[in-house]
Amino acid sequence: MLRLENVTLCQGTFTLRAELEVPSGAVVAVIGPSGAGKSTLLSVIAGFLAPISGRVTWDGEDLTRLPPGARPVSVIFQDNNLFPHLSVFQNVALGIRPSMRLSREEEARVRAMLARVGLDGLENRRPAQLSGGQQSRVALARIAVAGRPVALLDEPFAALGPALRHEMLALVAELAAETGLTVLIVTHDPEDARRIAQRTILVADGIAAPPVDTAALFTDPPPALRAYLGT
Repeated sequence: MLRLENVTLCQGTFTLRAELEVPSGAVVAVIGPSGAGKSTLLSVIAGFLAPISGRVTWDGEDLTRLPPGARPVSVIFQDNNLFPHLSVFQNVALGIRPSMRLSREEEARVRAMLARVGLDGLENRRPAQLSGGQQSRVALARIAVAGRPVALLDEPFAALGPALRHEMLALVAELAAETGLTVLIVTHDPEDARRIAQRTILVADGIAAPPVDTAALFTDPPPALRAYLGT
């Protein structure tokens, strides 16, 4: 289980507080107004930002003072954080070993995952030779082979059209079910949250609220969410 215990983070005049739990294997959406702190919440969990108080734990292990690379967490940002000079295979191999010096078994894992996400035969291409959807598939393949149990997705499909975005959300849900990944995915679209997540974290007014049932949240939204949705 991922837990944020009495976490407070301050950046200038901005303060974000969080007291919440995310069960292992859950897919949870993160929604809220622009600038409310959605990406900040993910950065605290990933270790890119340090809280002034509180703890971040995973299965009882305190992660709060660990550097990002030592945490059981993978992150995908909007640009998919792919390396343009590396091939598709190399970008995915980074998820297993930064040196990319893989054993035969590890190479087979990479090739199997590329096939799983629909990139079979594209191993030698560079990111610039791929479509936006294919680049997203590379990023998902990398976190799937990495073996880290928590995946943080910060609007990774925002630049995709609706049909392709829905396809990628379905792939995230499938990979999470197959691998047991715990997923937090930031989105601005309520339909995306309904499509992929049984629970949703609302970030508004300086607070990241505990996850609640997604359907119930949008059926009877609190004032901050109602204002954001314009309803």
